[in-house]
Amino acid sequence: MPTLLINRYARLMARRVDDGLRDIGISASQLPVLVALKDGGRLTQKELAEACDVEQPSMAQLLTRMERDGLVRREPSPTDGRSSLISLTAAAHRKLEPGRAVLRRIDEQACAILTPAEREALAGMLLRLLEDAYQ
Repeated sequence: MPTLLINRYARLMARRVDDGLRDIGISASQLPVLVALKDGGRLTQKELAEACDVEQPSMAQLLTRMERDGLVRREPSPTDGRSSLISLTAAAHRKLEPGRAVLRRIDEQACAILTPAEREALAGMLLRLLEDAYQ
């Protein structure tokens, strides 16, 4: 039963995040890429796939769309002729903080009925479940 509830809640929150991010011109799948590139600098497709916990073919498709939309650029790797380094464009930098603000707002709205202690307990339990699921 808890798994079904978590799944249902996750789908509902994903729709809210998508709706909020759509207003600034990015998607929920793009935001982790923007954050990873902001935090890590220029990264390869493989590094981005690992950082965002997605398969490489999915990351390749996502990066193609993001490049088309002017959010990322690819440059040949100076050390590996077979790979490219991905970096953020100025347009992506402008969308990153508004995207993070959308997540903070939705998180605040979603957790408004919980006390600070309940929020902390929930976050701890979800982290434990995630860690266990990845083992």
